[in-house]
Amino acid sequence: MIRSIFQASVLLAACALCWACGENGDAATSQTGTATSQSGASSATGLRFQAPFGWVEERPSSNMRVAQYRLPQAEGDSEDGSLVLYYFGEGQGGSVQANLDRWIGQMEQPDGGSSKEKATTETMTVNGLNATLLDVQGTYTAEMMPGGGDRHNKSNYRMRAAVVETPRGAYFVKLVGPANTISRWDQAYMSFIKSFEFK
Repeated sequence: MIRSIFQASVLLAACALCWACGENGDAATSQTGTATSQSGASSATGLRFQAPFGWVEERPSSNMRVAQYRLPQAEGDSEDGSLVLYYFGEGQGGSVQANLDRWIGQMEQPDGGSSKEKATTETMTVNGLNATLLDVQGTYTAEMMPGGGDRHNKSNYRMRAAVVETPRGAYFVKLVGPANTISRWDQAYMSFIKSFEFK
């Protein structure tokens, strides 16, 4: 009888240990950046959004970044795409047009032409929120670090960006990477934008 009780206790302890390892394993996977389809939310402002399956969630590198994702590269590309969702605070971050102009200015055309003429913009309403979207392709020349002086020089890049206006200020989405990689994630990007809700 005593032996049976002891064996049962050992079995229960082993099961509990396996369950705990599984829980810890899941948490570790999430923290190190794994393909995800879980929803994200900014509790301070009430913005909610859904990250598409296949995007790799990363730890935001500053407190102005609500979310940060790596979009795995398309076949033939040497780099992944990068998407960042920014929020600077209510009334902060500049006007819609100022951001569009700044983003367009980060792209140069190989033929020396105007990126503003090549860029396309559209407006839409997403769950009651006004959104302005930008799409522009060329050589990506944004500063590597704000004010640092050193610039990227990435040819055949594409940028998709958006300003989403909420009751507590605008959110800014910037997706940039090799053109084929960005095209690979076109549908997922639009699903991400259309998932925005403010509650």
